[in-house]
Amino acid sequence: MRNVVVPKAVLSTGERMPLIGMGGAAIPLPPLNALTSIFLEAIEVGQHHFDTAACYGSEEALGLAMAKAQERGLVKSHGNIFITTRLWCTDSHPDLVLPALKKSLRKLGLEYVDLYLIHWPVRVKEGTEGFDFKGKLLPFDINGTWEAMEECSKLGLAKSIGVSNFGTKKLSQLLSHATIPPAVNQVEMNVGWQQEKLRAYCRDKGIHVSAWSPLSAKGAPWGSSVVVENPVLKEIAIARGKTVAQIALRWIYEQGASVIVKSFNKDRMKENLQILDWGLSQEDLDKIKLQIPQRRGLPGDFFVFEDGPYKSLDELWDSDP
Repeated sequence: MRNVVVPKAVLSTGERMPLIGMGGAAIPLPPLNALTSIFLEAIEVGQHHFDTAACYGSEEALGLAMAKAQERGLVKSHGNIFITTRLWCTDSHPDLVLPALKKSLRKLGLEYVDLYLIHWPVRVKEGTEGFDFKGKLLPFDINGTWEAMEECSKLGLAKSIGVSNFGTKKLSQLLSHATIPPAVNQVEMNVGWQQEKLRAYCRDKGIHVSAWSPLSAKGAPWGSSVVVENPVLKEIAIARGKTVAQIALRWIYEQGASVIVKSFNKDRMKENLQILDWGLSQEDLDKIKLQIPQRRGLPGDFFVFEDGPYKSLDELWDSDP
């Protein structure tokens, strides 16, 4: 499996990002040593793209795994591994962006990350802990925050910068002000939430789309079985001799998006990389497009309050279907 060569997307910055990545979020998060071993196993099976975030608590374990991988000769240097991390909402203040990235770099043990994303278009009062945001949300300074992200890029601390969970209106506002456009928009995307409008917009603007929740996060507090128990996918999987998960991941891959899938099981890590040497038929694609009902998995209502910056889900998501 270490010989698996995952194709790469060429970002607007010229950087090359593997189209299959491993997510670093988990509830509950394994202990540090166990999580380090999990990331190391992922490198052993051929995973060279890792996606973490300041709020996940997995940056340190990922950094330790990378160091051990180099010691064991699994990889030569950071240049062989693509690392993404994110700016959390409590640091989405223009003067906190650079310090937040430097803190993440210390935890990762790196001099730079390959991609740094604004986690949400949301600003939370500094020092807020947990996910109870009532009375703690502030207007999001999209221009000031992005200017600080651009500074991270100019300093060489992030090879590419981008956003996550941004709709078309917010992207348009950002692009009208940016001197460095976002290279990536990472959003919820799977066969049950296909994001056609947003993907078309990003394609037109040269923004690469990366898919989180590609299997609809079954097992997560907010997840569902809409993907893994989908009858359309089951039918296609049986016909092709693949797993339902592989069909779902392959669909995303064929849309030109990168896929961030989280599995801490070594066998499933291998399966997730085995989607490259076969394809879906046009009939398969038509079934997935036309026969699977569409519904957003993570509504984001924890950011919506009558007295907050977002008073409705439409405001949060820019009314994008």
